[in-house]
Amino acid sequence: MTERVNFGKQQEVLDIPDLIGVQVDSYRSFLQMDVPPGERENVGLQEVFNEIFPIESFDKQLVIEFVDYNVGAPKKTTVDCVKDGDTFQSPLHVNFLLKNNNQEVLERVYLGEIPIMTERGTFVFNGAERVIISQLHRSPGICYERDRHTSGRTLYSYRIIPDRGSWLEVQFDINDMIYIYLDRRRRRRKFLITTFLRAIGYETNKDILTAAGCEVSSKSVSSLLKEEDLGAYYFADDVTNDSDQVIIDELVKLNESHLQMLQEAGISKIEIVKVNDGGEYMIGCLRKDPSRNGEEALKEIYRRMRPGDPPNVQNAKQLIKRLFFDIKRYDLGVVGRYKINEKLGLDFPLTERTLLPEDLLHATLGLIELRNTGGNTDDIDHLGSRRVKTVGELLQNHCRVGLL
Repeated sequence: MTERVNFGKQQEVLDIPDLIGVQVDSYRSFLQMDVPPGERENVGLQEVFNEIFPIESFDKQLVIEFVDYNVGAPKKTTVDCVKDGDTFQSPLHVNFLLKNNNQEVLERVYLGEIPIMTERGTFVFNGAERVIISQLHRSPGICYERDRHTSGRTLYSYRIIPDRGSWLEVQFDINDMIYIYLDRRRRRRKFLITTFLRAIGYETNKDILTAAGCEVSSKSVSSLLKEEDLGAYYFADDVTNDSDQVIIDELVKLNESHLQMLQEAGISKIEIVKVNDGGEYMIGCLRKDPSRNGEEALKEIYRRMRPGDPPNVQNAKQLIKRLFFDIKRYDLGVVGRYKINEKLGLDFPLTERTLLPEDLLHATLGLIELRNTGGNTDDIDHLGSRRVKTVGELLQNHCRVGLL
């Protein structure tokens, strides 16, 4: 390492940091050349191979599994490469295991030459030294925003930004309905938040309202007559008489006339919902929701996303899984998972890098709280909402694209 000489007259207060160390360490972490194959961490090139493999045939008879990879020594030094106009690179060999029924064949495959970074943080291509510039991009995570509507009202929204995959946006409209946008460019891909929650696991009204912090319970009509304020209570289900005729619809606000109707019909006990501050918005969305269970919600989403195809529950599940729950297509990254955990007060492991139903639910409850309190929002263009993508991450994305 060359010694740095200071020709200045003033004494240095702080040592100049190793500015290229970030790039060199990132590339070393990407290749893990000096680490034995069995001890490599699941990062960089190792992570890409683990994501893509195993690959199975349609009949499940043939399976190709990734075992490990080996990076050989460069054939020339950097000085010789500059002098002869060559590229400073090393051969990349990968061990694959082919399983055919009960037979297993281990084979070493040559995948090509991979460029090697020099000690100065540069690459040598055809005799010329070049560097890879780090990218400054929007940090993965969640971002709460406010916007002014043409009517003058303030609309609150949030965006979940992944490291790789589809952006997801949830927003209040001017009627205080909460909508989720899966694609802003195509306005038909807009659903009520309750429809999407049904599709990802919160199927019934009770599931959604309970998850939103509302109290769902069974109470007698006589005890409700003693309540001073009935404004916080709603009917959890349709109320029917002995002939199965609906006398009071679900999600209707309870009042004294309803209790008299129940007494006249001889009904002594009903299921009610006691809403909190955010429950009113969920009740409004549930009333307008065209679906009543998980299957109907899946069909509704598939009908909007694929208007030409007949709605099918299995296809709809696969569609939503591919969009947000498949690590091959959607990845929050370690940074995205950390920031979502921190913002929403969750405690999921950093290895959980796809979207979870709890993420969407807690993010929506946070949006409702923001709407009620008018708290602080995030600035997506602030430098605190951006991060540096180093050389290792950039190369990892290129390798992923190539293998896919």
